[in-house]
Amino acid sequence: MLALAILVTMIGGFLFGYDTAVISGAVGFIRDHFHLDPVHEGWAGASAVLGCIPGTMCAGFLSDKFGRKPILILCAILFAGSGIASALPRHFSEFIAARFVGGLGIGAASMICPLYIAEISPRKWRGRMGSMFQLGIVTGIFLVFFANLLIQRHGDLTWNQNQGWRWMLGSETLPAILFLILLFLVPESPRWLAMNGQRDRALEVFRHFVSGTEAETQMSELANIAGEKEGRFSELFKSQFRMPLLIAIFLAILSQFSGINAIMYYAPEVFRATGGSNDRAFASAVWVGAINFVFTFVAIGLVDKAGRKPLLVVGATVQTVSLLAVAWLFHQHATGPAVLTCVLIFVAAFAMAMGPIPWILITEIFPARIRGRASSVGVFMIWVACFVVAQTFPVLKNKWGPASTFAIYAICSLLSVFFVLAMVPETKGRSLEEIEASWRKAGAET
Repeated sequence: MLALAILVTMIGGFLFGYDTAVISGAVGFIRDHFHLDPVHEGWAGASAVLGCIPGTMCAGFLSDKFGRKPILILCAILFAGSGIASALPRHFSEFIAARFVGGLGIGAASMICPLYIAEISPRKWRGRMGSMFQLGIVTGIFLVFFANLLIQRHGDLTWNQNQGWRWMLGSETLPAILFLILLFLVPESPRWLAMNGQRDRALEVFRHFVSGTEAETQMSELANIAGEKEGRFSELFKSQFRMPLLIAIFLAILSQFSGINAIMYYAPEVFRATGGSNDRAFASAVWVGAINFVFTFVAIGLVDKAGRKPLLVVGATVQTVSLLAVAWLFHQHATGPAVLTCVLIFVAAFAMAMGPIPWILITEIFPARIRGRASSVGVFMIWVACFVVAQTFPVLKNKWGPASTFAIYAICSLLSVFFVLAMVPETKGRSLEEIEASWRKAGAET
């Protein structure tokens, strides 16, 4: 049952990655089809991300009230509907509306899937299991880059401007339907059940996910909070939870201001800027997806051994160096292979640390009674920062050039190193209840 539940949440991550990255191949053709300027091109790339923001915020409240599973079912419906509608727009406004609807699903799933994994995983594997959501994301990104390449090669430029991008966006529908079907086969989160007074059912579900002894231990730790009233957002500002709130917010912002989604959403556009052909730009994007996929396994293998904090420090440091190299190469008008190599190093560093670990930490550091709503704050900030990057990249690239743009991203990655060293605690090997108790103790001492 644990394997099936992880598979389902991985498919949720897959749809997240697929839906957000599919625009990378389509955006240039959409720009030409609808005759967009750089600002509207930014809207084409960021419209789904804009939907993620309210999707995330609503998901926190709704998942605390109705459960994790029902809201994920709603997400699957939104994914499928958006996939169909975004392939059929007659006007740019219809395209934006369809992508916004898909963004609602992405935002909600991006909050609930990691939360669900955290609440069902054995404590010793929680980091590794949490990384499986990121693996789903990068698998979706890799496959959609490959699918975009194949679709792009199916016809000439005129065909791609009129029809190719529609096939790219519509291809999401089938995995969305699979996600919907599989969701009916997995149980509700046992911690959500316990929090809502359903202790017997929670224990039964726990036994599907962990050993009998650990199930009893988990239920014992939950005994003091089961049946409590739902928490309020105002509780996040109490002294004991102020620090986890700040960690979630700043880690979310800095992870996105590294510029990762300038690559994921505009990869072919970035590689065209180095003088490569249209086909070579799409092929380079496939390499980005492949490296992103491979190095996520580094995170899965190390996050519960090396720990969250060391991986974040190493990853953010390598990001900084590689982004500075990308900026310098653009400044020197370097050719495609050199830029691609440095971009791939950046993507590898992000995939092993700043990609998966913020999602894990956001679901680990908040108290159980407000975990859904609190997690939505952290994920909300991820999507706000992601929207800023997606919306501004075309404008910055056209106004200041790619060299200055990537230099800004390098500075943000450097700030990540200092922030993690100073503020982020280690959570590996600790139960969610032990982490919560540590914040309460810290708050009592201040």
